[in-house]
Amino acid sequence: MIAFKPQTLLLPALLALSLSACQTTSPTAAGDGSVSYGDAKAVETVTTDLGSTDIQMIAEKMTQSLLQTPEVQTAIKKRQLLMASPVQNKTSEYFDTRLITDTILTQLQKNGVKYVIGGEDMQNQVDELRRQNQSGLYKKSKSAKVGNMEGAKYRLDGSISSIVKKGSTVKDVYYKMNLRLIEIETGIVEWSDEKEIRKSAKR
Repeated sequence: MIAFKPQTLLLPALLALSLSACQTTSPTAAGDGSVSYGDAKAVETVTTDLGSTDIQMIAEKMTQSLLQTPEVQTAIKKRQLLMASPVQNKTSEYFDTRLITDTILTQLQKNGVKYVIGGEDMQNQVDELRRQNQSGLYKKSKSAKVGNMEGAKYRLDGSISSIVKKGSTVKDVYYKMNLRLIEIETGIVEWSDEKEIRKSAKR
């Protein structure tokens, strides 16, 4: 019969305990388990309202169409700049149209298009320039200089509208998104396109 020393039996147990203490687990929060992550690209058809899938389809359509225009291809080569005005919401529902604009601009930038900020972002830019140049808090040699911002050659603007029809058993919603590329100096519309979406639901 082989006799084991107490130290021999204790070593594997301590090793197992040490390894289990080193393991990391994903953080969890208390809850009833009714919330879970989903695919952000999955088709969303919860309601007839404009949803994430609609925004993705609109952005993809407009981006692909824009990138095929000679003006945008020239802008990429010559580093001409683009800006976007807020998309007008002419529908009967509320949603943030900036979601559409930001998605389109992000996709354009990934394909080499440079754009400048506008609207509320421009005011933030102006405020920061004033702070660096007029507050006395920054070294003159290290502060951003006034008068060096670059103007855009083209401006994107557009609108989204809807027609809602309701019957006794069905609700039908038709959306149309229009987008235009305008040369700022001349006001000429160099490109325009539209995307149509129809959604229906039983009542």
